[in-house]
Amino acid sequence: MSFELEGKLIEKFDEQQVSDSFKKREFVVETTDEGGGRVFTEQIKFQLVQDKCDLINQVQVGQPVKVSFNIKGRRWEKAGKVNYFTNLDAWRVEAAGESSAQSAPAGNAAPPPSEEPPQNFNTTDISSSDEVDDLPF
Repeated sequence: MSFELEGKLIEKFDEQQVSDSFKKREFVVETTDEGGGRVFTEQIKFQLVQDKCDLINQVQVGQPVKVSFNIKGRRWEKAGKVNYFTNLDAWRVEAAGESSAQSAPAGNAAPPPSEEPPQNFNTTDISSSDEVDDLPF
């Protein structure tokens, strides 16, 4: 399952060579959310791994970003003590406001929605007594 988050890039860390076969690079995105007359600010740390470490190079500190990521978790046991770790593994980082069509190959772009109803659409099938359901779910 993948997630997306938008915020402001506030810190980029250097790439770390953790082992001979594993490298990572971490960065922090700040988000703000208003609710109940209060402003909530969060600083969220992500990691890029292996060949994705360079993705953060295209974004400058202070710039708005959109991060696509997966949540990964694992169990670790040492000396009889069990710990659990959770990582936010980013797999796409782009300046906020860029459309996904700009980062996707042109052949994969979806056609724009049509303004007209389909040819076989029959308006007589809609009863004028039907109530409009404006619920958001």
